[in-house]
Amino acid sequence: MRLRENRRQRDEKRRVGDLRPPKRLSVQLATLVEHAPMGKAWIHEFKFDGYRMLCRIDDHKVEFISRNGKSWTDRLAELVPQAARLPVTNAILDGEVVVLDEHGVSNFQALQNALGDAPGRSRLTYYVFDLLYLEGRDLRDEPLHERRLQLQSLLRKLRSKSSAIRFSEHIAGSGAEVERQACQAGLEGIVSKRADAPYRAGRGTDWVKSKYRQGQEFVIGGYTNPERSREGFGALLLGYHRADGGLTYAGRVGTGFARETLRTLTARFADLEQQRNPFTDFPRDVSPRGVHWLKPQLVAQIEFSNWTTDGLLRQAAFQGLRTDKPAQAVTRERAVALPAGKPRSPRKKPS
Repeated sequence: MRLRENRRQRDEKRRVGDLRPPKRLSVQLATLVEHAPMGKAWIHEFKFDGYRMLCRIDDHKVEFISRNGKSWTDRLAELVPQAARLPVTNAILDGEVVVLDEHGVSNFQALQNALGDAPGRSRLTYYVFDLLYLEGRDLRDEPLHERRLQLQSLLRKLRSKSSAIRFSEHIAGSGAEVERQACQAGLEGIVSKRADAPYRAGRGTDWVKSKYRQGQEFVIGGYTNPERSREGFGALLLGYHRADGGLTYAGRVGTGFARETLRTLTARFADLEQQRNPFTDFPRDVSPRGVHWLKPQLVAQIEFSNWTTDGLLRQAAFQGLRTDKPAQAVTRERAVALPAGKPRSPRKKPS
């Protein structure tokens, strides 16, 4: 009798083990395009200004994982009990963690402030837009519209309008009309996705993004001395990596810093200072006097109006540090024209 019970327990453990979702996944990324695509094949979501996160649930245990594979569970602890209420044993969700302002618009600086606050202030919201794994089934080969139907059904079971785990709604049809709505609402842009496409890791054209407010990540390569009543530093010197790995100078940013941000950044710079200029093409007509060079390890989120003909940022404003993306991965985003016909991502097996 005991032998039969032990065999049953081993079989159960083996069955549960087969249901467990993979510990790490590579996410699908959107390509920047000049205009949102048209046609019934596409669905459109408003673009969030937050941190991309996978939520992995394994035997009811919740883990939040950043796009570069780092665990953020401790930093997003207030979301863990809410995700644990989902009526699933094993799943992987894909979405974005944000903080909403008084108008219901995601705000990256508010997110930075919330993550820096003392625990206990519930301000985070996790908008989920994809379901990659559910109860032993890998859904990534299924079309997006099927995955989202299952996701919507799952989140509906939470039965709480106040839940911080929310379904990211979409609009089908005219990309131009959704662009207009996003622009009127003061949003950053939209993400358009092919409804019939599987989930494929990496950057392809099944997911594309169009922006109205320019913004992206830049590497911090140095800072200038403070002037007048400013504390800490005057401006940050920014750059991005070329294909050969060199750090290209993109200009400076001197606005968008709260007093506490100035103090926090100045303290972090102390361990990163170096004698060598990290930029491969720092302008010769710009005096390095009063400049402190840094090891290019920190990544800043920057909003700006446009690029000059010399390849420098115009009217740049600091929004916050990004710790979800390594500095080596920061390149310049360039909008491309969406290919005519039916664009597809490379048919790679999920990883």
